[in-house]
This record gives sequence, structure tokens and C-alpha cells, in this order.
Amino acid sequence: MSENRIDESSQEEFLSLLHARQGHFRLESGHHGNLWLDLDLVFLHPKAIDPFVIELARKLSPFEVDAICGPIIGGALIAQNIALALGVDFLYTERGDPQIQDSLYPVEYRLPHHLRTLVNGRKVAIVDDVINAGSAVRGTLTDLKFMGARPIVIGALLVLGETGQNYFAEKDLSVQCISHLPNEIWAPENCPLCSSQIPLDSPD
Repeated sequence: MSENRIDESSQEEFLSLLHARQGHFRLESGHHGNLWLDLDLVFLHPKAIDPFVIELARKLSPFEVDAICGPIIGGALIAQNIALALGVDFLYTERGDPQIQDSLYPVEYRLPHHLRTLVNGRKVAIVDDVINAGSAVRGTLTDLKFMGARPIVIGALLVLGETGQNYFAEKDLSVQCISHLPNEIWAPENCPLCSSQIPLDSPD
């Protein structure tokens, strides 16, 4: 693998690809936040994000995992490219319907049926495009561990705030990323935007 490095100007270039919007949004995790990223647009130009994916692969290489797993859709696209770069297997998890609509972390992520018997005892890196609260990665982590896999590292192109990162640190999982930005999210009952009676925006 080439010794590619991402400098500060390149990180700024990556952040410009994220199409950030300010407002009042309900996140998949159930938290509220004032930042929304249109992540589907990140993959519109694969060449633009390829250097960042390769750099994330370089950061994950020392962990010597057997497979890379990403939640559908963005995480899986990145996971497949990193698996190709590292010469390891590719896994993905699928999003289920929320179990309890008004709770935090209501969405489950599960390995598809044909992969569920193939992960027992295997060292796995879980990757996503962006980790904020970490809902998709948390769901993927839960199912991988349930099926006997050994998740040992988390990877992301961007980590927002501390919520997700702190959770994985408590699980003794290293978090490797290309960029990190400060960001704050709130449980609905603590949301200052709700207190100010600012209505929720649609992400669409």
C-alpha cells in the first residue's frame, strides 16, 4: 500500500464534499442536532474521496483484521474499498426498522443471513463514512459480537463530537479517522432548539 498522507488542506477539501446544512434535525440515533450532512452526495464522485478511503485503510492496516464491515449504504461502500486495499474479506450490515420509535438508538443493524455463520472468531474492523452518535456502528458492533466476531477497531472518514467516540473508547475500541470536528447533539428532552420552539427540519 502506498504511503499516502492527508495534510490539513486535503482534510479541508474532504470536509467541503460533505454538503453540510444547519438547522434542527432528528438523527437516526434519536438525538437532536443542528448539523446535517448529505452523505449520499459524497459518493457521487468516487475519485474525490478515494485518497481519504486509502488513508483510512492505511490507518487500519496495523490492526491486521480478517474482515472490514460497514453498515449499508455509505459505510459498506467504504468498507468494500478498504477490504480491497487490505486484501481482506468484506462484510456489511443492513438497517432494520426502529424497534421503539421515540427512544435513543432505536435502529438495529444486522448481518444478512448468508454472512451470519461466517464471522465467528474473526477479527473485524467496523467502518462508516461519518460517526456522530454512532448509531449505525453501534448496531453493527452489537450484531457482530452476538454472532461471535471480534471487533477490534472502528474507522470513519469523519468523527463529529465526542458522543460516539467516547462510547467506543469505553468498549476499549480504538477509533481511527481522517478528520474530527467538534459537534454537539442532545437527547430530545435536553434539546435547546426544542426549548426555543424551533421546529424540526426535514433532512430531504
